[in-house]
Amino acid sequence: TFPFTFRKLAGCTLFITGASRGIGKAIALKAAKDGANIVIAAKTAEPHPTLPGTIYTAAQEIEAAGGKALPCIVNVREEQQIINAVEKAVKTFGGIDILVNNASAISLTGTLETATKKVNLMMDVNVRGTYLTSKACLPHLRKSKNPHILNLSPPMNLNPMWFKNHCAYTISKYGMSMCVLGMAEEFRGEVAVNALWPKTAIHTAAMDMLGGAGIEKQCRKTDILADAAYCILTKPKTFTGNFIIDEVLLREEGVKDFDVYAIAPGHPLMPDFFLDEKKLSRSQQEGADAAKAKTESAAAMPSGPVAETFRVIQGAVTEEYVRSTQGVFQFELSGDGGGTWYIDLKTKGGSAGFGKAPVTADVVMSMSSADFVKMFTGKLKPTLAFMTGRLRIKGNMALAIKLEKMLSQLNSKL
Repeated sequence: TFPFTFRKLAGCTLFITGASRGIGKAIALKAAKDGANIVIAAKTAEPHPTLPGTIYTAAQEIEAAGGKALPCIVNVREEQQIINAVEKAVKTFGGIDILVNNASAISLTGTLETATKKVNLMMDVNVRGTYLTSKACLPHLRKSKNPHILNLSPPMNLNPMWFKNHCAYTISKYGMSMCVLGMAEEFRGEVAVNALWPKTAIHTAAMDMLGGAGIEKQCRKTDILADAAYCILTKPKTFTGNFIIDEVLLREEGVKDFDVYAIAPGHPLMPDFFLDEKKLSRSQQEGADAAKAKTESAAAMPSGPVAETFRVIQGAVTEEYVRSTQGVFQFELSGDGGGTWYIDLKTKGGSAGFGKAPVTADVVMSMSSADFVKMFTGKLKPTLAFMTGRLRIKGNMALAIKLEKMLSQLNSKL
């Protein structure tokens, strides 16, 4: 749409990790429209059984959009692969102007449920990978006219809510943010270093994996991050040390219509991790805990919306649900009608009711009884409750996702 003079990233070389799909690829395509050179530093060379795209299909899309592409097989856990790709980039394009640290690994599990290899993966890819890729690119970035490092990582929010459910993941993402904090200061005046994070969930293959079917309606397209990244990367290098939220920046830049970014315009959007929408004050939290203690000491068979919901569930449990689910769910509910409840979809016949499950639970879910009723009547999506910290899940995540599928079938009865 613009004459050639407006192509701000024309001739710039961008080194983007994890650019074979998702957010990394979206940022690459936006820069490619200006005629930029893109180094696709990602590990998918052979088609993945379930994830779309390889470094070669991404390269084709980048060239088709007007850019030049250099696909490099890079697993950021391997320092030598990073160094080789950086050398190849400099040889091919004469330098590096922009580094986007986008590659990331995620596992939303509690401390006891997170396998050591998953801890290693998140620390290696998110923190160490970001650090080492920055280190390898910095000598070349310093020679550029307007160099930028952009990390896809959140503002550091020390609210314990963001640590308690997935401590390892949070540490690893904040590690990327700490790289911004340190390097922005260390290279002030030479290289701009910033962080970019979405206000809402973004629809990518990773989000499908985490959220299951139907999650995309609560998400925005990757385009919003591509537009925000473009905005940052075209600013002068004096713009540094910022933790930017995509929507906030784009509003400041004059964008008014955010429906264009929605997968399902008008549908409620899921807020992303690490951003406090409504902070539950300490007194509210203590109030909820006290109410829970009170209801547990009463421990008579409760009545009210929760009991009513369980009666309906008990009546709706079928052999088919039991056969297809094969899981036992325990609910620790705080507030009115709270206490311990269960749904057994493993034992022949299945059952639901007050108290501990007759057999060991596979999944334990903790939430307020009000949210529980909302969840079972379709007014609150379990994924949204989980991502905003209103629902805590211990145990088998895959089964928790199965329960969500069952809920959507039950909702018609409730």
